[in-house]
Amino acid sequence: MKTKHAHFSVHSSILLLLWFVTQTLHAQTAPSVVVTTVKKQELTELVPVSGTVSTPKVSQLSTGVAGLVEEVLVEGGDAVEKGALLLKLDPALASWSLKATQAATEQSKEELTDAQRRLNDVKQLRKNRAIAETELKNRQSEVRLDIATLKLRQAQQEQQQERLNRHTLEAPFAGVITKKHTEAGAWVDAGDAVLELLAVEGLRIDLQIPQGYFPRINKSTPLEVRLDALGDRSVSASIGEIIPVSDPNARTFLIRAYPQQANLALTPGMSASAILHLKTDTQSLVVSRDALLRHPDGRISAWVVKAKGDDNQVEERQIKIGLAFNGLVEIRSGLDLGDKVVVEGNEALKAGQSVKLHGNR
Repeated sequence: MKTKHAHFSVHSSILLLLWFVTQTLHAQTAPSVVVTTVKKQELTELVPVSGTVSTPKVSQLSTGVAGLVEEVLVEGGDAVEKGALLLKLDPALASWSLKATQAATEQSKEELTDAQRRLNDVKQLRKNRAIAETELKNRQSEVRLDIATLKLRQAQQEQQQERLNRHTLEAPFAGVITKKHTEAGAWVDAGDAVLELLAVEGLRIDLQIPQGYFPRINKSTPLEVRLDALGDRSVSASIGEIIPVSDPNARTFLIRAYPQQANLALTPGMSASAILHLKTDTQSLVVSRDALLRHPDGRISAWVVKAKGDDNQVEERQIKIGLAFNGLVEIRSGLDLGDKVVVEGNEALKAGQSVKLHGNR
């Protein structure tokens, strides 16, 4: 009897030891995973568009008068400040004409002074009735005529001074000289383009948007901008102007986005792209895109964690997806609200495999 009882005790100990070893090995081999929960929220549609960096100002500069170019003080590529002197015309003829009008003005002043003196003399004589009334009126008329003549000469002098001033060309705004159309010694007529000036401040990104999106876009619409010259780095920007009809043939409209970051290495003509984040007013199930496993045959699946008593096991679900945005993916079928889905450690799982939950995000 004792022998049988001892044999039973040994057998039980062996079973207990085997169970302990099995559980230990199971705990050691169960992979650790991080999960996330399927949730429901409003969908966002991401719309990729392309565009170009543009400048708010580009001007074909010209002189206000015709003349012989005396000196061009800038070259193509030069950066200039507002008011900087860019070009001079030969001022000799204009200076002589100004001196002539100045002399004519001085002459008119003297004639007016003399006429006023004679008028005063006549007024004194008229008090004593020593001169006729008509003579007084003649002197008054002469003064009025000389006043008008002086005003004419002064206007001519101002006009000639302005003509002389227009023999120099100044930058109307800060920017970069992009084209030079003339050289010293050349004759230019008023209105001929001599330089092209392009503003490099206040640059914006012109984006062409399909017309179908027009009702869904406003100045608060979020967007990400990327510039080819800056690699994959995105730049924060805001929508400034929305221009309804830009290209009727292409069925697009124009929005202008303004980068918020200062001192970016931008230049007009640089290519750009953007992604618009448009609200859909539609609620749907979403999950982190890290949960998706894409297979060579085109299937998309995800591993769902299910509690089995004290154990957590995984099962594979075939899913169909919709919109992708902000690191999330719309789930159209295959997952349910509240499902715990593996997002880290899901590369080599097997159906029914036990896992350890290492975190939830």
